[in-house]
Amino acid sequence: MDLASVDHVLTTTRSVRKRLDFSRAIDRKVIEECIEIATQAPTGSNRQGWSFIVITDAAKRKAIADIYRRLFELYANTAPVQYPADDPRSAQQPKVRDSATYLAEHMHECPVFIIPCLEGRTDGASAGMQAGFWGSILPAAWSLMLALRARGIGTAWTSIHLGKEREVAKLLGIPDNVSQAVLFPLAYFTGDDFKVANRLPASAVTHWDSWGNQG
Repeated sequence: MDLASVDHVLTTTRSVRKRLDFSRAIDRKVIEECIEIATQAPTGSNRQGWSFIVITDAAKRKAIADIYRRLFELYANTAPVQYPADDPRSAQQPKVRDSATYLAEHMHECPVFIIPCLEGRTDGASAGMQAGFWGSILPAAWSLMLALRARGIGTAWTSIHLGKEREVAKLLGIPDNVSQAVLFPLAYFTGDDFKVANRLPASAVTHWDSWGNQG
């Protein structure tokens, strides 16, 4: 295994919004190949209850993007989380908000959307049941994102549309007993100079044997 290549993909897979090339089509075979890779991810009890809704129809993409944009406007008007001045997340907030706004305004221009789904619902479920449920689709969704990135296709992990999940489900014919996990708006990205992000050090978020024991 080429560890350097694996680590490069894992540490440079960013949420891509402003660097999406809306003019390039994405071949169906590439999408199918990436989903094939995604279905190798682990899933609870090996149930494999996932489905991947691929949306290429322009009218449906616009309808979903319109729903997303309306919900994003509500989200954007909420007060952002405040971080200490020396926290790297504080300096990143304006840039992230700006790029998120750009995506909301241009999402309909992405040539492909993918919505990973899972059979079942978590309404009223316990924390343990919810953890097991989402743990059966999120690894596959992340594998899909990595497979796309390795092929020059960018996306961003979005879930704002879930505020109108039933409306989107009706548009796409998704059954009532199926949950949507995430929305991926896809396009080839421009350039390939993605870098390791400025994050809190691992030592600051790692606890040994008990909470707060970071030494």
